[in-house]
Amino acid sequence: MKIHDLDPDDRPSERFLHAGPSALSSAELLALILKTGTPGKNILETCNELIGRYGLDNLAELSIGELQETDGIGPAKAMQIKAVFELHKRLHFKRNSGKRIRTAKDVFDYMHGRVPDEKKEHLFALHLNTKNQVTRNDLISVGTLNASLIHPREIFKSAIRESAHAIILVHNHPSGDTEPSRSDRQVTALLKQAGTIMQIELLDHVITGKDNWFSFREQGLLD
Repeated sequence: MKIHDLDPDDRPSERFLHAGPSALSSAELLALILKTGTPGKNILETCNELIGRYGLDNLAELSIGELQETDGIGPAKAMQIKAVFELHKRLHFKRNSGKRIRTAKDVFDYMHGRVPDEKKEHLFALHLNTKNQVTRNDLISVGTLNASLIHPREIFKSAIRESAHAIILVHNHPSGDTEPSRSDRQVTALLKQAGTIMQIELLDHVITGKDNWFSFREQGLLD
């Protein structure tokens, strides 16, 4: 059955106009964007299959090729889906530009969507001004943290050049377990000492998982 063959009250476009976007399911919202289906399947069925197969929260991470593994999603529709999530990411970044950091949750929210590949560890240094606003974020390294590989100059050279008042380290744990490892603790201790010498305070080191985080500051490990 085509979308136009549905009862008008059941069509996503009509329900959107009468009740607003919140009344629609995720599949219906996606169907409004993609618009057309295939001869054997309407676009709403395709969107339900796509979301049912991967889950809405995983769609943003799929490649163009992976999206096309679902029948009815060709190159053009795959690009439309990627474009929607890219716009959402840019809006999130724009809203967080100059964000003032008060808690580790603020750091977690700021970093949402900024890790390019959640399957690997990424270490970032956030630069803060005197109002604790993020003025810059630097990707320092990719891979497991190791105190013998992370040199303070790699962390602080940009902070010195940009006259940062303080920095916050952030890295992700792909496993989702945010408990700091021995290497995490060694790196933090090393950089805390270096920051004291250079008078650029290490305000926190936040380890992020998918839905949680660990803060060295809030756990009393940076006092």
